[in-house]
Amino acid sequence: MSTYRGIQGFSVQNLTADPSVAVDGQLWYNSTDSVFKYNKTTSFTGWATGGNTSETLYNRNGAGTQTAGLGFGGYSPPANRSTATEEYNGSSWTSGGNLGTGRYAMGSAGTQTAGLGFGGAPGEPTATEEYDGSTWTAGGNLTTGRRYLGGAGTQTAGLAFGGYNSPTSTEEYDGSSWTNGGNLGTGRYSNAGCGTQTAGLTFGGAPNLAATEEYNGTAWTAGGNLNTGRQLLGGAGTQTAGLAFGGQTPGGKTGSTELYDGSSWTSTTNMISAKERVGSAGTQSAGLAFGGILSPGTITNQTEEFVSGVSPFAAWSSGGNMSTAKRALGGAGTQTAALGFGGNPGVSPFITNATEEYNGSAWTTGGNLGTARYKLGGAGTQTAGLAFGGKDPSTPGNTNVTEEYNGSSWTAGGNMGTARSYLGGIGTQTAGLAFGGNIPSSPFITNATEEYDGSSWTAGGTMGTARRGLGGCGIQTAGLGFGGGPPATNSTEEYDGSSWTAGGNLGTSREYISGAGTQTAALGFGGFPATGATEEYNGSTWTTLSAILNTPRGFMGSAGISTAALGFGGYTISPGSAATEEYNIYGPSTETITTT
Repeated sequence: MSTYRGIQGFSVQNLTADPSVAVDGQLWYNSTDSVFKYNKTTSFTGWATGGNTSETLYNRNGAGTQTAGLGFGGYSPPANRSTATEEYNGSSWTSGGNLGTGRYAMGSAGTQTAGLGFGGAPGEPTATEEYDGSTWTAGGNLTTGRRYLGGAGTQTAGLAFGGYNSPTSTEEYDGSSWTNGGNLGTGRYSNAGCGTQTAGLTFGGAPNLAATEEYNGTAWTAGGNLNTGRQLLGGAGTQTAGLAFGGQTPGGKTGSTELYDGSSWTSTTNMISAKERVGSAGTQSAGLAFGGILSPGTITNQTEEFVSGVSPFAAWSSGGNMSTAKRALGGAGTQTAALGFGGNPGVSPFITNATEEYNGSAWTTGGNLGTARYKLGGAGTQTAGLAFGGKDPSTPGNTNVTEEYNGSSWTAGGNMGTARSYLGGIGTQTAGLAFGGNIPSSPFITNATEEYDGSSWTAGGTMGTARRGLGGCGIQTAGLGFGGGPPATNSTEEYDGSSWTAGGNLGTSREYISGAGTQTAALGFGGFPATGATEEYNGSTWTTLSAILNTPRGFMGSAGISTAALGFGGYTISPGSAATEEYNIYGPSTETITTT
């Protein structure tokens, strides 16, 4: 019989506590817990939201890297041929020096401090401009003017290929002048490119091509086809490590993303939003997409960052959409077993009693609330949920009704002492906590707290700051309330089961914020005016995270913990959102082995 020592060459360690630093795959026996444990490291591959560009344009051009990117030119109707240049530092865009000539659909190459832009529209100009990190100056003209062309290389060793008006032509730039190179095998325009002057790559292009070609400095040869033929796509990377994303297919705009290894393309995680005519930069493992056109035709200033195999890493990613878009709904449970109930669907009668259950990938219909309402509080789990307070327009006014969910149906619980809406709610079905909220009479906001024991509510300690639209998390004896207003506040308070005390302030003041986690490990996200900002609380201070919601919004339902949170529904524009997003931290974790 084989043994662990016989296979691995060493025995399983017997430890009284988990090691402070463990390597991936390490196995040990924890004698204190009487269980076997091992270290498992997870990594993230996919797209995350970056900082929005200042300009809202499409057909932009890009150069540089994910943490030192360059975006320039672009178009917006009816006739804005932009001269704008923006520089990206990995989190935000700032203005750079303007192009000498406003244009779009150019070819591009180089870096943030040594960029190159050539050709473009309107018309088919031959003009080339060089960027030094602050100013654009004229370079040597292309031999053949064109637009919607591909570009690669550097400012002193650039490559231009394809394009409308000259679909097979290739030109090489030496820092001052262009000369003709080898022709493409397949004529194309609206194609993407990457790599260098002596190891270039082009892929896709009109009319919805899947064809890929590789350049060796003198001639193009065929490479492996894209899995999804498309045009007006983005590209990044090198000849042996390419990245293709977005674009237009016969079926419409796509978020499809593919990786090239020098011979074939492999599909990976789709972009957050399907789009075409994006600006692009970066590498295969750290790509950048910005601007472009979403479906059904909205111009966006959104930035997306692609990362591959990163650990540790924190990110929001898209989950399954709710059946009905709604805002100001209640939430409870975990990321893989969540409950969403009530809310405002944004259409008459502007209120719902619907309940939905989430299993980690999709929402299904649950039992309806007895009282339709929105702006309500929620607590508990998917099979032991609690709904309380809220607004019932038929009353009219706020309600004090409480209902309990058993996994299939709601039944009446004890009424709250104070009817209110836009309140904070945390805890469990048998130990719930309600705090703050909106009341119908002056001063219209309250600092009142109530505690639920599974049958009735009793008064708890009052908050230091009366407010509505606040976030919360934790339990009845260790609760957290943060944000809210009016006006929007960054104030945080901690509850110990009898009284509230001040905690560390949020980095960003906001109302209608959502929360998940515990009093010492909390996550605050979203809010209004619509934001995707996410902050993490450690029991004393909030830290702003680089991970931001893909769809900025407030008035969401929420569930989960600080390392595995869920945000769903909410409001950006009427009628509301059906979007679900999952927050996860990827990296080392300790897993327990069940033995018999």
